[in-house]
Amino acid sequence: MTTSTKTLLIVAHAPSPNTKRLAEAAYKGANHPDLEVKVILKSPQDTQPKDVLAADALLLGTTENLAYMAGLTKDFFDRCYYPVLEEKQGLPFAVYIRAGHDGTGTKLALKTIITGLRWEWIQEAMILQGKWQDGFVEQVEELALTLAAGVEAGIY
Repeated sequence: MTTSTKTLLIVAHAPSPNTKRLAEAAYKGANHPDLEVKVILKSPQDTQPKDVLAADALLLGTTENLAYMAGLTKDFFDRCYYPVLEEKQGLPFAVYIRAGHDGTGTKLALKTIITGLRWEWIQEAMILQGKWQDGFVEQVEELALTLAAGVEAGIY
């Protein structure tokens, strides 16, 4: 890796075997062998403001809990919001939401937070809705690959 290698931080809440598969798919997609991007995968509770400050892009994975983001995801934002607010405006950002219901409450809450942080959405929130489907894994892998490739190329 060169000194100009970009860093993609993946913050993934993975409380179940299936959400763990999603986090692993994100890591795999971002670590595509044709890309030169440093990829860091952390849980929300292990992610600190310094991790966000060192990142060139952020991919968030969360579950929908009670029509809202997971509590640990909210805690991540509670701890990191103000310490990164001024330094990371324009940070390329994407999210996948594992939603047993419809994900709209989680999406709305995240849009509000990300608007306040002035981060840049690379695409609409990916909502993996309803009963588990193995295709969710491929969708998350592709999302991570897209974000990593865009960051490496300087598009985001």
